[in-house]
Amino acid sequence: MTKREREVTDIQEILAILDKCKVVHIGLVDKDQPYIVPMNYGYTYENGELTLYLHGATKGYKYDLIKANPKVCFEMECDVMPFEGRIACQYGMVYSSIMGKGTAEIVEDVEEKIRDMSILMKTQTGKDFEFNEQLVSIVNVIKIHVTEFTAKRRPMPEGMQNL
Repeated sequence: MTKREREVTDIQEILAILDKCKVVHIGLVDKDQPYIVPMNYGYTYENGELTLYLHGATKGYKYDLIKANPKVCFEMECDVMPFEGRIACQYGMVYSSIMGKGTAEIVEDVEEKIRDMSILMKTQTGKDFEFNEQLVSIVNVIKIHVTEFTAKRRPMPEGMQNL
């Protein structure tokens, strides 16, 4: 991270960013080419470990890539707002973001899929939903075991105004 003054290290602030963001961009390995897909997510932070939960159709290219190489990276952002300055170099963007790496797995266990989908929906909506075997049978759930992550925030500079 080059701009250390923007680094967010307080875990409560990081969790607030995770709560506010709604889309995560997942980077997968496609032989010698990256493959990125935006997805909704849920998360848990337990015993110092961050885990992301994603869902999608039962078939798709991303699942083939995860099976071939489970290494992933991810990025999410929120509070994005441009601002202007007096000269071109003073224009910029306010934001909060999280980036990280981890290992993805496709969840097969029905009870775990039910739990993971409940976590995802709670993150996305703030509401509790109940799932059953029939409901989770029509989706795949991806669980990302996050091995490292960083967070950043760029506030509005003094004297600048929104575009």
